Amino acid sequence: MAKLAGQVALVTGAGRGLGRAIARSLAREGAQVAITARSDAELAAAADEFAQLGPKPFILAGDITDERHVETLFAQVHQRFGRLDLLVNNAGAFDGGPLDELSTEAWDKVLAVNLRAPFLCTRAALRTMKPQARGRIINIGSISAQRVRPGSAPYAASKHGLWGLTQATALEGREYGVTCCCLHPGNILVEHRRTNKPEDAEPMMSPDEVAEVALLMATLPPHVEMLEAIVLPHQQLYVGRG
Repeated sequence: MAKLAGQVALVTGAGRGLGRAIARSLAREGAQVAITARSDAELAAAADEFAQLGPKPFILAGDITDERHVETLFAQVHQRFGRLDLLVNNAGAFDGGPLDELSTEAWDKVLAVNLRAPFLCTRAALRTMKPQARGRIINIGSISAQRVRPGSAPYAASKHGLWGLTQATALEGREYGVTCCCLHPGNILVEHRRTNKPEDAEPMMSPDEVAEVALLMATLPPHVEMLEAIVLPHQQLYVGRG
């Protein structure tokens, strides 16, 4: 029997890359998947793919940094399925540069996508999960929440903040049967990181390889949580990097 049969999962940033790979893995295990991203075209392509794996996914494009859109998204998911068992806060953004040259716009954009949006989605998810006394939230962090690189202040700060949000959510959800965990990936070969220049190549993982860990988190027994996991290519600089 599929491990997630009968469960409803919502994945943000699911139009491509890691989010799409995670949503695909959940659908393959029988979950009814709801997916959201900014691009209608990417969501439609993902929906066509997932329909071959299980129940037809529910899609709604929009900006999850917008409070009203998030409220609409979760209301529609609840109206459609009557429950929410799993939220994957995957949508992310990157920008950076030297701190003394960094624009306020770049800072605000990254913090909005990487921290404000997970807060809004987590808040909305808890309003469904707490009354049903069951649920799991998986936040997609980064090894930058543990070891930072120069020129990445907005990204590193947002991922440190997401790890804090994870712990607060896990603590507040404890008595309601809601677990929360954080997956910190290293280099993933997503669309914007593809290069034909050998000198630019770094050790990489595929989105599907990282999605396997997210799926493990999602399929643990309800009373068990993997609070934090760091997954990276064996040859990627991590300990003492920077």
